[in-house]
Amino acid sequence: MKNKLKVLRAEHSYTQEDLADIIGVSRQTINAIEKEKFDPSLPTAFRISKLFKLPIEAIFNFEET
Repeated sequence: MKNKLKVLRAEHSYTQEDLADIIGVSRQTINAIEKEKFDPSLPTAFRISKLFKLPIEAIFNFEET
């Protein structure tokens, strides 16, 4: 799943560790989401959406294969 997480994180001056702590996941999870190797769970996607005050669709772009 394509996403804008790395860009949003940089715009808000969060490290991967900062973001992970805020939303309650590991730094490795943030890294995997940013590299598009892992799709976030719905609760994680909602927490990211709430933090950045953006709809989920503005952060994550689902592409059917």
